[in-house]
This record gives sequence, structure tokens and C-alpha cells, in this order.
Amino acid sequence: MQTRSYLKGSCLNVPESRLTAIVHPATADIPAERWNSLVPQTNGVPDNPFIDHAFFLALEQSGCATGQTGWQPQHIELQRDGEPVGLMPLFLKSHSQGEYVFDYGWADAFERAGGRYYPKLQCSVPFTPASAPKLLVPSGELDLSMALLSTAEELAARRSASSVHATFVSPEEQSIAESAGWMVRHDTQFHWHNHDFDSYEAFLETLASRKRKTLRRERREALAEGLEVKWITGSDLTEAHWDAFFEFYQDTGGRKWGRPYLNRTFFSLISEAMADRIVLMFAYDGDEPIAGTLNFLGKDTIYGRYWGCTREVPFLHFELCYYQAIDFAIAHKLKTVEAGAQGEHKLARGYEPSQTRSIHWIENAGFRQAVEDYLTDERRHVAQNQEILGRHTPFRKGQRQGN
Repeated sequence: MQTRSYLKGSCLNVPESRLTAIVHPATADIPAERWNSLVPQTNGVPDNPFIDHAFFLALEQSGCATGQTGWQPQHIELQRDGEPVGLMPLFLKSHSQGEYVFDYGWADAFERAGGRYYPKLQCSVPFTPASAPKLLVPSGELDLSMALLSTAEELAARRSASSVHATFVSPEEQSIAESAGWMVRHDTQFHWHNHDFDSYEAFLETLASRKRKTLRRERREALAEGLEVKWITGSDLTEAHWDAFFEFYQDTGGRKWGRPYLNRTFFSLISEAMADRIVLMFAYDGDEPIAGTLNFLGKDTIYGRYWGCTREVPFLHFELCYYQAIDFAIAHKLKTVEAGAQGEHKLARGYEPSQTRSIHWIENAGFRQAVEDYLTDERRHVAQNQEILGRHTPFRKGQRQGN
């Protein structure tokens, strides 16, 4: 029988004694309607697909994010007089895999100094380096956001966790966390911005002439062997599509990370629950798919997540991951393409540097100060690097798009 830990309002460091925090050891313990009622949404659909209850549930039910894989759910739900008013997706972790904000150096330093870094508490969407809200409260409810942070701190003490980390948070959440004494970390991704382009060619016109020629050549060569690209979404998605995609995913995962984080069951579950928010982009040689990428749809953003192939074709990776995503965003009037973590090669293809944020709380005062000193230097370096990258975008003078 699963148990829940109840943290009473008196420990929340807010004036409302009517608040109660409940720690849920499984996503399935929280009804989807209750979870999603706290998620920003439009017309009943969560604005960000990765914070949807269905996404977390698929990770859990497939066995990808569970206690057995080092991702034990510890989701904090705030209630006021029995009604849900806040949610913080949280995991008790025994490692730092699948996070994309790397703290291996912190763990090594703390343990060499005699400390114990794991377990830690991690507020994130597992295996997903896309920004999404993490302090889920009604708009403007600052006290509730602060209550979630202070509850996470107390939960760390109860679970003998060294620290609490929330990755890929919003600028507003960064500000709230700073006011609560949490530390801030910055990094860089590359995003494409749609400024009401009516075609890919209209976007190309914003680039310098040499860059335009390069992108046109890459697109021609990617499909020069007679390959055809198809977008597959909604009810058109079949298990055969997922079988093909999983082969692509395993190939890439095996070469880059040693082992893929997600199993075949996960893709079937998200297809069943979120088909209208998924776009597979496949390259076909006749009837045979030879490469593909998985994308998720948000309110105004397409998120590129995974890519793979069974045949190496020059520039096909760029075509499916970057250029087709731009085509889709223009066709569907989406504002942004987020093509995943890292990758300065995206810069030459019209993707611009964008800041990402994470927030961190560490219990040990001495270790906390050492990390803060490190982060101060790292933020300065990230800012300088982003400024340099911004000067090397492919746009014509005066044409840099910005976000």
C-alpha cells in the first residue's frame, strides 16, 4: 500500500494556516482533471505539452520514470480547504541522468569532501530539455509559489536529500526563486522565431545571400535521392509508425548516450493520449521510412525532441530536425521552434541563442556558497557567449529576428 506524506500549513512559511501540502508518490494518484486544472491552458488544452498530466503518466506507466529507474515521484500538491491550488512536479533521484542541466561536477566535489549528494529532489520533466512552468499556481499567487519552494526544502530534509533543483523554468519562476534565496543557473539553447512569414522563402530573404544559398543547397541535397518527407499526426499515427520511429530512436540513443531513456511502450501511450499534439516527420524512400523526428505541439511552439535514421544521407538530419520544423511553424502560424538542447550548428540555420534557466537549493551552507561562487562565474560566461553568438547569426544587417 502506497503512503503519502502530509506537510501541514504551519511549515510552509506563509500566513495561511489553511494550506496543506500533500506529497504524491505516483502521478496516477492525482486525477488528470485536478492536475491539469493547475496547468496554463487554452480551450481546455495545456499550453505546454510536457506539463500535461498525460505526459507524466505515460512516463510512469511505461516504467521509464519510476523509483526503479531512479525517478521516484514526489509531486507536491498544495490544497486550501481541500481544494487544489498548487502543484510542483518533483522526483526523488539517485542519479543525475536525463536532466540536461549537468551537476555531475557538483556531486563529485561534495562527495570528495565527505558529503552525500544523492538522493536529491529534482523538479523537471524527465528526459525533456524544454522550458515549461514548474510552480503551477493560479496567476499572480506569489505566496503559493513561495509555499511550493519552502515545502520542497522541508521535503528534502525529510527525505535526507542534499538539495532541490528545478530545471528549465520560466523567467518569472527564476525571480520568485531568487527572492526565496535559491540559486540561479543559466544556459543556452537555439530557437527559431516566426515573424509572420508566409513561406520558407520569405524567411530566407532575411538571411545574408551566402547563407541563403547554403540552406537551399542543403535542402536540395538532403532529398536529392528522391526521398519524400511526410508529416504524420493525430489519427494518422499508427503502431507501424511508432515501430519505425523506435528503431530510429534506439540507433541515435545508442550512439550518443549508451542507452535510450524511453522504451517502446512510452511512445504507444503518448500516441493514445496526445496524438493531436504529436507530429512525426518521416523521410521515405518509396514506401520505406529511413529517418524520422518526433515533435510535440504547444500553444504557439513546435518542440523537436528525437531524431534517428537507418541510412546516413547528407543534410537529412538538418532537413527533418530544423528546416521541416520551420516549414511546419510557418504553415500553422506557430511563433517558435524549439529544437532541443545545445547545438551551435543551429545558428547557421536561422536558430538564435536563447537563455534557459534553472533554480537550485542546497542544504549544506559551505557547499551552497561554493556552488554560488561557481554559478556567478558561469552566468557571466554564458552571457558573454550569448552576446558573441548573437553577433554571428546568418541574418542580413538589421534583420536579426529576436524572440
